[in-house]
Amino acid sequence: MNYKHCLENGTDNLKRAGITEAKLDARLLLEYICKTDHSTLFAHPDRPVSEEEEKLYNEFIERRIKREPVAYILGSMDFMGLTFDVSKSVLIPEQDTEILVEEALRFCEDKMRVLDLCTGSGCIGLSILNFTNETKVLCTDISEEALEVAKGNAAKLGLGERSEFIKTDLFPDKTVGKFDILVSNPPYIRTDVIESLAPEVKDYEPRLALDGSEDGLVFYRRIAENVGEYLYAGAYVFLEIGYDQADCVKELLEKESKYHDIEVIKDYGGNDRVIRACYY
Repeated sequence: MNYKHCLENGTDNLKRAGITEAKLDARLLLEYICKTDHSTLFAHPDRPVSEEEEKLYNEFIERRIKREPVAYILGSMDFMGLTFDVSKSVLIPEQDTEILVEEALRFCEDKMRVLDLCTGSGCIGLSILNFTNETKVLCTDISEEALEVAKGNAAKLGLGERSEFIKTDLFPDKTVGKFDILVSNPPYIRTDVIESLAPEVKDYEPRLALDGSEDGLVFYRRIAENVGEYLYAGAYVFLEIGYDQADCVKELLEKESKYHDIEVIKDYGGNDRVIRACYY
């Protein structure tokens, strides 16, 4: 079978399974297996596909038909122009989360210390390091498996010496000192909503990184109440939020009476996505 026919078969199979981005997903999987790029389809549609390549491609297509996300099949995802390894132990980095990084970079100066809570793949904290000089990040996560992924990404990006990783339930021990920037994309999906999410999310992404308790706000409460012990006066907090959580999270911060300059930032789709606050 040649490259074009292989891609067409993969696309047709995904379409029949109801995959929305069937053509894109089929192409990404084929490019990965054949070590090609997007131009190959146009320049070399008759490129032979070996039996081994075809067999592996069909296996990948079957996994996608079962709604396994492409990022987990390939083991990586691009974010902020960087490539991060991912596994089923971490959330897949999403484009909307880039809003949080871009906003943090506006306030992050060289040599600052960054605290990244619920780091997952490390995509937020490590991206900030990548685009700044002499900054350092402390990343926390309750999942040992997630921290291993994040450590691997730090090493691959050449940021290992500027990053530290601690397994803990949200906050590290107070002996770690204080920070200039806090970033977090905590679990914020209401428990009763998770089963209604797309199969790619509810069946494959780690429940531990999704479930924000009955009202989806438990981690925001903990951050709002305890963050002061980890921040310098004048430090900034950046939190990713659900599209309908801006008012609630803003109220939690205002209730603590130690935050000002609270602002809600929207994502590319016009939905509330990030809350920024300055700690007194």
